[in-house]
Amino acid sequence: MAADGNRGPENIADILGKLFTSRGWGRKNERVRLESAWADAAGPELLKSTRVLGLKRGVLEVDVRNAVLMSELAQFHKRGLLAKLRAALPGVTLTDIKFRAGTW
Repeated sequence: MAADGNRGPENIADILGKLFTSRGWGRKNERVRLESAWADAAGPELLKSTRVLGLKRGVLEVDVRNAVLMSELAQFHKRGLLAKLRAALPGVTLTDIKFRAGTW
C-alpha cells in the first residue's frame, strides 16, 4: 500500500460486489431465484394457492391459502418438493419446508 493510502486500481468484480451488496440487489436476485424454483417445483395448481415467504437458516417458509392444503403439502408432497427445490437451487442449503396457513 502506498504511503498516501492509494491502493491502485480495484478489481471490477470487487467493485460490482460492493455495489450489489450496498443496493440490496443480491437479496432481490436470490428472492426471484427462490420464487422461480418454487413455481417450477410446485406447478401451476399449487402456485395459485401458495407463496414463498422466504428462506431462513435453510428452511423455506411457504404461505398456504388454507389449512387443508397445508396439511396435504406437509404430509404428502414435502419430500418431493424438497428434492425438486434442491435440484433447482444448487449451492443453496435447503433442509426443510415450513408451511404456514396464510390469511389471503
